Amino acid sequence: MEPYVTAENINEKTNSWLERISPFNQHKMQLATDKAALLVIDMQKFFLDPASPTYTCGGMAILPNIKRLIDTFRAVNRPVIYTKHVHNPNLSDAGIMGWWWEGMCLEGSPESEVHDEIAPLPSEKVILKHRYSAFYNTDLETVLRVLKIEDLVFSGIMTNLCCESTARDAYYRDQRVFFLADGTGSVCEEMHLASLTNLGFGFAQVTTTDHIIGQLGDG
Repeated sequence: MEPYVTAENINEKTNSWLERISPFNQHKMQLATDKAALLVIDMQKFFLDPASPTYTCGGMAILPNIKRLIDTFRAVNRPVIYTKHVHNPNLSDAGIMGWWWEGMCLEGSPESEVHDEIAPLPSEKVILKHRYSAFYNTDLETVLRVLKIEDLVFSGIMTNLCCESTARDAYYRDQRVFFLADGTGSVCEEMHLASLTNLGFGFAQVTTTDHIIGQLGDG
């Protein structure tokens, strides 16, 4: 199956998506640089390997944009927070997900690590999670409170599962959500576009990598 988006056509695709969702994506916000953090959700080798049962083709298309975002956030001394979706090798924490999905990303395995091109620095926080939302039974909420984060920029995979679930939970906690149309990816265009529509309507400003980088520069 051909990927629904590639690094070569992502700008054209993004313009089309933003036009499609524009009637619903009406909450415009200015990023508060001094209160902002970047979330890099589940950009792990397990999901970015074409041989994996949970390969996410959109992840490879957004990789260059995420790298640009990480470099920019680091350059202006703003936090980059990573998540990794992992399970204990004995699957004691798998629960319903062990039945729902073919294949589990096992904690400590080489496949569980973040892609080499965007690997976290030793000083950067990595949230280990066992469910879609990075807030569920993790210390993400504590970390954001201590860092005084109010604006969260969302990147990573999958748009319609872990990214959307975490974005909704962030909104419930009164975080302002900036969700990247060209910095999140899924397995097909229908799922990606549906999430962008839902999030723009009820939870987030759906925006672009260039827009966020420009606001960071202005800040």
